[in-house]
Amino acid sequence: MSLISISRKTRLEKRYSKKMGSISVKVTYVKKMLLGLVPLQTLHKYRETYYGKVKDCKDCVITA
Repeated sequence: MSLISISRKTRLEKRYSKKMGSISVKVTYVKKMLLGLVPLQTLHKYRETYYGKVKDCKDCVITA
């Protein structure tokens, strides 16, 4: 077992886009984990669009 591993999790989040308004999208987080238990750093997060394209999450704002 290595000390540092990479974990990938997908969850459903509500986002806001200027073009589409409020949408629910699947957001995938790629995290660096210590011993598989403690998250150290989020390396990347991306989302899948309605049409199946993969986009970075920087163009959407999280809504409350």
